[in-house]
Amino acid sequence: MPECLVFRVPTRHPADVLGLDALIESGTVAPDEIVAVFGKTEGNGCVNDFTRPLAVMALENALAARLGLSPAEVGARVALVMSGGTEGGLSPHLLILARREGPAAEGRALAVGTAFTDDFLPEEIGRMAQVRATEAAVARAMAAAGLTDVADVHFVQVKCPLLTSARIQEAAARGARVATHDTYASMGLSRGASALGIGLALAEIDGSALDDTVIGARTDLYSGRASASAGIELMRNEVIVLGNAPGWSGPLRIAHRVMRDGIDFSAIQGALADLGFPVAGQLPPEAAARVVALLAKAEPSGNGLIRGRRHIMNDDSDINATRHARALVGGVAAAAIGRTDLFVSGGAEHQGPDGGGPVAVIAAMEG
Repeated sequence: MPECLVFRVPTRHPADVLGLDALIESGTVAPDEIVAVFGKTEGNGCVNDFTRPLAVMALENALAARLGLSPAEVGARVALVMSGGTEGGLSPHLLILARREGPAAEGRALAVGTAFTDDFLPEEIGRMAQVRATEAAVARAMAAAGLTDVADVHFVQVKCPLLTSARIQEAAARGARVATHDTYASMGLSRGASALGIGLALAEIDGSALDDTVIGARTDLYSGRASASAGIELMRNEVIVLGNAPGWSGPLRIAHRVMRDGIDFSAIQGALADLGFPVAGQLPPEAAARVVALLAKAEPSGNGLIRGRRHIMNDDSDINATRHARALVGGVAAAAIGRTDLFVSGGAEHQGPDGGGPVAVIAAMEG
């Protein structure tokens, strides 16, 4: 019977793999058990955030040496999702997910499945081709996790590509037209297409409502369990599905809610309550120690308001709006959990309602 293990280790810089090495050296996890790594790196989270590919390169090299593979072979089998931006009090860290055979158990436990799309052509990024490919990859990842009921899925993380000037020029040389010539805007379109694909796979969105024109435009179309992070380091979508599945063992469970805005403290408390935590104020240290991970999306509202009051996130020409949003949601989540090593990702196009986003908690159950 499979068991999903999740290890959280701090990082001193984007290329720091000492925490991973320590887990392997101690025998806590075997390198061939690792199926995915989430990482928060301290870059700007924008197009030119090279902390993400630096972290990926370091992880691929570290695992390649352990597994006797090339770094490219590691990248082909392990989903490496690096999310740039640790604004405010967010702490850089890695979440290492592993799968191993464990003892038989009744009920449901945390399950993980991964899948990859083929590489996209630049002109496919942010369009229906990416939506449909993501939908199919989510279905494969669910099958790998033994998740047959979409209601058992609580969080789907996608790492997706973006457009650069070179990629735009490559498409133009073939006579192809890309979705946008704005490289930063391409991040949102790629995230949005990926999220809509997740929504289709989880039966949250009617496929008849979708075409290229709605991507990034129809904020009423969204998934409440999608999280997409765009980066320069890849040209495919890497998909990680997390849920509670029968046939899995171990103490870990996952729950999720949807934050209606960046200060929706009660949504985080709701996810905690679903896992048996007290919901009055901040978790005490002994309860916070049971939380293995908090995963959330952050997005400034398009109308410039939070509960009727003006914010300046979209108007600040010095600091990107998604950086403001990560700091805001990171602070609210840290206040709830009592810790700052939280995976808060910016840019929530079609990932929850406008200005809000999904939040999931993975925790060890008492007893």
